[in-house]
Amino acid sequence: MPNIRWLLAFITTCHRGLYRWSGGRLGDRIGRKRFLLLTHVGRRSGARHTAPLLYVADGERFVVIASNAGDGRDPHWWRNLQANPETEVQVGERRIAVRARQASGRECEVLWPKLIASYRHYPEYRARAGREIPVVVLERRAA
Repeated sequence: MPNIRWLLAFITTCHRGLYRWSGGRLGDRIGRKRFLLLTHVGRRSGARHTAPLLYVADGERFVVIASNAGDGRDPHWWRNLQANPETEVQVGERRIAVRARQASGRECEVLWPKLIASYRHYPEYRARAGREIPVVVLERRAA
């Protein structure tokens, strides 16, 4: 597979910019896919970063997957959340304080079919990555 990381970075930058510029009115849905903006703090730099991520709603929780498009490495946002799990997401026009954690084995079994239903390429990513792809649960917390 050709290296298209530059293309993914470009698309991510445009998506994040459109989402922010529109106050969450554009970019929160693309077709049937739902996106949120996840803010995370660099574990070394302390700088704030924002990543647009595909998500699945599970009751009051938001579920994302640290697939990194099937790369063998965890995405930076997941490593940053492991160091500092209390953060914020923007879902449409709403900003919500959340705490991130990795889903347990049983939770993954329940959530994985929902994730695949939202994006059919996740099994391909899992096979290509050669690593366990973390399923990340973002639970609401007091602001």
